[in-house]
Amino acid sequence: MTLRHPAALRLAAALSVLSLLAGCETMSERERGTATGAAVGAVAGAVIGSATGGRAGTGAVIGAAAGAVAGNLWSKRMEDKKREMERATAGTGVQVVRTADDQLKLEVPSDISFATGSAAIEPRLRPVLDAFASGLGNEPQLRVRIVGHTDSTGSDAVNDPLSLRRAESVRNYLSDRGVAASRIEVFGRGSREPVASTATPDGRAKNRRVEIFLRDVAQG
Repeated sequence: MTLRHPAALRLAAALSVLSLLAGCETMSERERGTATGAAVGAVAGAVIGSATGGRAGTGAVIGAAAGAVAGNLWSKRMEDKKREMERATAGTGVQVVRTADDQLKLEVPSDISFATGSAAIEPRLRPVLDAFASGLGNEPQLRVRIVGHTDSTGSDAVNDPLSLRRAESVRNYLSDRGVAASRIEVFGRGSREPVASTATPDGRAKNRRVEIFLRDVAQG
C-alpha cells in the first residue's frame, strides 16, 4: 500500500486520528479500549484487503468496526464499579486496578485487613467491603474471586490454611451483606506469590494481603 494513492492517504489520516484518540487522557478506559481496538482493526483490515485483492479502505472500515467491538470488552458496568470503589477506598491504601484480562482488582494491604497470624477482619476494612457488597446486590452477572496471601515467615502448614481462612472471612462478610456465596470463589496462596521482598519487614508486610477480583460474566 503506497501513500501516493488517494485511498491510502485517507486511510493514513484516519488511522492517525484513531491513534490520537486512543491515547487521549480525557477518555475513559472503555472509550480508549474502543479506539485502540478500532485502530488495530483498521490496520489489519487494510492489510488483509490489499493482500486479497480488495480495497484497503473498505477493509480498514470493516476491520475498525470489528476491532472496536473487541477493544470494548471493559464494560460500562465495570468502569462504573471501578470509579465507585476508587471513591470508597480513597485514603485507605487499597489499590483499585483493571487487570490485563478485564477484571476489577482490589489490592488490600495488611495494615487494614488482618493482624499478623489472624483471619479476623480489621475494622478499617469493613467500610470497604460494605461499599463493595452494596454495589453487587442487583447485578447477578458479576462474580467475585478472593485470594488470601501471607508473608514468608512460618511454614506452609501454617500459611496455607491461614491465607485461605482470610479469604473465607472476606467471603463470609460479603455473604452476610447480601452477596450470594455461590457467586464468590475463595483461594489461599500462602506465601507462594510475593509482591515484594521477603527479606525486609516492609516487604513482608506488603506480601500479607488479600486480593479481591470482580468480573462481569456477561462480557464473555
